[in-house]
Amino acid sequence: MSLQVAGLSFSYGGKIALEDVTFEVDAGRFAALLGPNGAGKSTLFSLMTRLFGTQGGSISIAGHDLAVAPLAAMADLGVVFQQTTLDLDLTVRQNLRYFAALHGLSGREADRRSDAALERLGMAERAGEKARALNGGHRRRTEIARALLHDPKVLLLDEPTVGLDATTRAALTRHIHDLCGDTGVTVLWATHLTDEVSEDDQVILLHRGRVLADGRCGALRGAASLPAYFAQMTGAAA
Repeated sequence: MSLQVAGLSFSYGGKIALEDVTFEVDAGRFAALLGPNGAGKSTLFSLMTRLFGTQGGSISIAGHDLAVAPLAAMADLGVVFQQTTLDLDLTVRQNLRYFAALHGLSGREADRRSDAALERLGMAERAGEKARALNGGHRRRTEIARALLHDPKVLLLDEPTVGLDATTRAALTRHIHDLCGDTGVTVLWATHLTDEVSEDDQVILLHRGRVLADGRCGALRGAASLPAYFAQMTGAAA
């Protein structure tokens, strides 16, 4: 397994945010962490990226226990957070070079990896543009390219399409699905939007801090549409 979460629990004071969360994602798989706002998705991502310390349970990334071998685990992890983290006064290429340097990459190797990542995300022609001049979709592509520079085995994306229009959302989702097939990276894509999930995707349905269902989208939803299944499981309005 490329990503394993077992018995994970977390509380803010007396409020339970996650309770006994357990799931596994195979290498090269696109898994949608699907849940309404407030389900615990961002808390889970904060634990997987060590922004929060675990209170119970375990996380394994590419075979590395995050608590036992944090440096090895984080070296195999790429992250795109919900809020943009680009330096808007730097160009696309400069943002990538800076990130590459943080991972000990410089010179020709950093440029080679930057060029390859930007080409893969359709951003090569914008390498010299300042991040401030990019639209929301191109900023997201830049952040994804940056997250891939160190060849991570697992890529986490926390609500990456927030604020984007429907066409841009669809294009970005398609890019990441293609990325799984082309590179074999494992993706955990957190979203509350059912139209970002494909029939063959693994769906981990999170609600009120608990995993309600885990399996292939088409098998889970049965005869119902995914929006209807999602609404039924979470008690949301159809």
